[in-house]
Amino acid sequence: MGQPGRVTDHQLHALADHTTLTLAYVDDAGLPQACAVFYAVTDSGSLLFLTSPSTDHGAALSAQRPGARVAFTAQADQQTWTTITGVQGRGTCRRVPEADLDGARDAYFRAFPYVAEDPRLAKAVGSAAMWEIRPTWLRVIDNSKGFGHKEEWTAP
Repeated sequence: MGQPGRVTDHQLHALADHTTLTLAYVDDAGLPQACAVFYAVTDSGSLLFLTSPSTDHGAALSAQRPGARVAFTAQADQQTWTTITGVQGRGTCRRVPEADLDGARDAYFRAFPYVAEDPRLAKAVGSAAMWEIRPTWLRVIDNSKGFGHKEEWTAP
């Protein structure tokens, strides 16, 4: 188990090892849904992603109160059973407030420098809605340490 209250460095590295997560949420009809989004990891372990409020997941998250509960997974493609690594998680999701957008965009550009270097993509980041997932539970899976090896962390 990790230290209560703070995502461990090991978990931060496990999250940073990937760039795409599968986001699970509940839509406005109460149905479970999932989508893939590119994400960046902040120093505190929050996950940042972009989406328009007009997408299905953007509309569902916009319609929910701040702190909507979500689940997610992140893992690389093309792994074998003995080398699988990835992260499963749950947390709360909110739209990044205007006052925090500059810092959030900086973190996103650090994760995806090619986006900052392309004026068209950088403009899209500047105009897109940014969302933050604050993990409340993480499970890092690393079969290279033994089949089924898991390390879990739960927020206090």
